[in-house]
Amino acid sequence: MSAAEIWVSPKGNDKNLGTKESPLATVSMAMRRARELRRLKDPSIKDGIRIIVMNGTYYLNEPLFVRPEDSGTAESPTTIEADLNAKPIISGGIEIKNWTKSTTVINGLKKGAVWVADAPKKAGSIIDYRQLWVNGKKAVRAKNTAGTTMERILSWNHEEQTCWIPFKDKSVKFEPGMEMFIVQWWSNANLRIKNIEVQKDSAKLSFEEPESRIQSEHPWPAPWISKNNGNSAYFLNNAFSLLNEPGEWYLDKKNAKIYYIPRAGEEINSVTVTAPVLENLVEVKGTIDSPVSYFRFKGISFQYSNWLRPSQQGHVPLQSGLYLLDAYKLKQPGTPNQANLENQAWVGRPRAAVEVNYSNNIQFESCRFEHLASTGLDLNKGTNHNTVKGNLFKDIGGSAINVGIFSEEAFEAHLPLIIKDEREMCSDEVIADNLITNVTNEDWGTLGISAGFVRNITIEHNEISDVSYSGMAMGWGWTHTPNVMQNNKILGNKIHHYAKHLHDVAGIYTLSAQPGSRIEENYIDKVYNSPYAHDPFLWLYLYTDEGSEGFTIKNNWIAEKKILKNHNGPKGNIWEHNDPYVSTKIKDAAGIRAPYKDLEKEVVIDEKWGLQEMPKPYAIELIGSDFDIEKIKSTLTGFRIVGQELYQWKNHLVIYGKMNQPERTKRKLAGAFPSLEIKIYEDLVYDFQNFERCKDSKPASDWENVVLTANLPADEKLQKEYIDYHKTQFEKWPEVAKGFCNADFQQLQVFKKDRQLILVISIPKGENLDKLNPKTTQNNPCVDDWNVLMKKYQSGIDGTKPGETWIFLNKVEVEAKK
Repeated sequence: MSAAEIWVSPKGNDKNLGTKESPLATVSMAMRRARELRRLKDPSIKDGIRIIVMNGTYYLNEPLFVRPEDSGTAESPTTIEADLNAKPIISGGIEIKNWTKSTTVINGLKKGAVWVADAPKKAGSIIDYRQLWVNGKKAVRAKNTAGTTMERILSWNHEEQTCWIPFKDKSVKFEPGMEMFIVQWWSNANLRIKNIEVQKDSAKLSFEEPESRIQSEHPWPAPWISKNNGNSAYFLNNAFSLLNEPGEWYLDKKNAKIYYIPRAGEEINSVTVTAPVLENLVEVKGTIDSPVSYFRFKGISFQYSNWLRPSQQGHVPLQSGLYLLDAYKLKQPGTPNQANLENQAWVGRPRAAVEVNYSNNIQFESCRFEHLASTGLDLNKGTNHNTVKGNLFKDIGGSAINVGIFSEEAFEAHLPLIIKDEREMCSDEVIADNLITNVTNEDWGTLGISAGFVRNITIEHNEISDVSYSGMAMGWGWTHTPNVMQNNKILGNKIHHYAKHLHDVAGIYTLSAQPGSRIEENYIDKVYNSPYAHDPFLWLYLYTDEGSEGFTIKNNWIAEKKILKNHNGPKGNIWEHNDPYVSTKIKDAAGIRAPYKDLEKEVVIDEKWGLQEMPKPYAIELIGSDFDIEKIKSTLTGFRIVGQELYQWKNHLVIYGKMNQPERTKRKLAGAFPSLEIKIYEDLVYDFQNFERCKDSKPASDWENVVLTANLPADEKLQKEYIDYHKTQFEKWPEVAKGFCNADFQQLQVFKKDRQLILVISIPKGENLDKLNPKTTQNNPCVDDWNVLMKKYQSGIDGTKPGETWIFLNKVEVEAKK
């Protein structure tokens, strides 16, 4: 038995029979033919309908519309698929041809340096677009900064709704349509400039409505002013006066011309220049009572989608690319759902190249989503039992995949979604074995995969790289209140090279209560270093944000235990074995599986972009009497010290953990506590790690630290002997490490500053050092010999009693502020 076949070719004709020898010209006509076969119950469709698309590009004048009448059945699905070895493209773009070289000097560039073409029109009007691709590579909308550099705002006046910026380049002129692109915390905004008022070397910007009001009224995320890290970064774009760098373009609507400065190697007679026209290429849309069912796409490429809302109304997102329709701070905090909530927000959803609503058993397999202005694929409302597997998502302006309801336009963004009709739910979707790379390259606050209010979803074995913000996010609402979400799974994904432009970011990020959900066996590594982050230390591997509860998070390979549990729900989450000690088998198994492994050759990594420096272990000692512990912890907050703990003995307070830039931390503490002596212990003279030295044991999931301090002798020769013994201990005294393994010490580190030592012994949580320590010498007399030898080099610090050497510091417990 075989399915009915309908063939399509760019060389075909829609009046043809639709056979391989006499193909149709358009996919839409093939869909109409298939629809008629189903209407007439043609016996040929018993095993399904195959619309076979031959090689070539199919330019759309309107989106392909898959409707309930196109539905198949489990036994008789409809499939739009590529012919054998073909790579058909469904395109929403238009080619711009007949380029000529400029005959005049433009912005100081020599004649011929800029290419010019007539701007394409439709129905007598200029076609508008915000992106342009040359030979498949995205060009840069003319802007005022070179390359990837940005400038910093001077100030923001929320009352006047204006912004002051430096304005030293007097060649920049205000032009209608000019925009400001500004980074703000975990997102960015596109603001249409209404006017630029220049005063000497500064300028005051005002903006068009509605974004002017929204941008200045909403509190999260807003522009920031920071002496420590720099103010919000920005650039200006979309003006003729800014066109001055290879790869830049500008659409002059007034004169119906488009300008482009070629990159090296581009020839005017051999380039393909494509502008996007359609915002939506495919719409799969049923109704709640008549959903679309059993419709499949296989091997099809969806390319060149447009997105014009930022040009028409500005773009000020709340999070994940969901743009604010209205938002403001509450004068008196509190809502019926959240007592401390201090803002309100209503959001809209960006367009997608392929949109799916009220549909089930839809499948996208081995397709390509490329050169798209906003979201790639959107499974929005009333979708269930759909499968997205083995696809490529590459060069996309927004999220590769959005799935589930976030907040509908009339629904305040912090409310938990509770629905009466289960058919509205997004549930039981499978997103597996896809490669998502070089996405979020227009709207930096979007993600590889972004899931809203979803249930029973499985996101597994995808690979995500080269994204501006987080790898994937699941959940919406910022609330621990029960809602529709439950039993969601994020399993076996490989996420790397993320956080390229923003911080407050994670490989995997969650929001709100999701009982029975699992995040397991993912591999997360390699975090980009954003040069314009508002908080340079706020990058994470795993991040359970507001209200997250009901998760089991375990066996995820992460390069460092850099996680954040932020205002999680009262029922909590289960965390087990999320660290670099997780089995390498889990690491190796993560990511794309057969038969889709060939996708890996398409992975994009920006090798020129720097990576985050991994935090290293340090101890910082504060000596004095001015110990306002809560103030100290508050001062440390912005430095995101991994495993930060405080220990005290008399007038000594020790901060221990893994950190970046300890000197910066010291300066901040010195500014807050000028009367204290502050010392950094960065000389790690000994470092025993269980996972390196103890082959027969597995590191514990959670540790407790015991912190001690002592002095070395004043004699520098004896100090050197002590250090030399520790440098060679693993080779010359291997029994000592064996004893530490036997006692199940997780790590043992010795830091030195001048002649003082800080010793950190890490043991499994719930254990006791007095119980474990005797095991170091059990059937191991060499450890006794080592301990006797070491006493020669140890003495008490100032304030100890005669005969005292190592002093135990007590862990400082601080109650959270209410």
